[in-house]
Amino acid sequence: METNDFFHSIGEMLGAAIRLVVQGLQWIFGNLYGAIDSFIHGLTGALGIDSSWFGILLLVIGLAMLYAGLRALLRRAFVGGVLWIVIGLILLSWLIH
Repeated sequence: METNDFFHSIGEMLGAAIRLVVQGLQWIFGNLYGAIDSFIHGLTGALGIDSSWFGILLLVIGLAMLYAGLRALLRRAFVGGVLWIVIGLILLSWLIH
C-alpha cells in the first residue's frame, strides 16, 4: 500500500508541475495576443484605417515604399527615389482618410 501512495504522490506532483507550466504559458501568450491586438487597434484607429489584414498589409507596403524612396535618395538616385516616395504617398493617402 505504501508503494501505491508513493507513486500517487509523485504523479500528483508531476501533474501539478505540468499544470503550472501550461497555465504560465497560457498567461504569457494570452497577454501577448492582447497586447498585439490592442496595438493594432490603436494604430489603425489613430490612422483612420480598417484593422483588417488587407489594411495592415497596405500600410506596410506603403511604408516600405517610402523607405525605399529615402534609401534611393541617400544613394543619389533622385528619379527613383522621388518615384518611390510619390507612389508610397499615393498609396498611404488613399489608405488613410
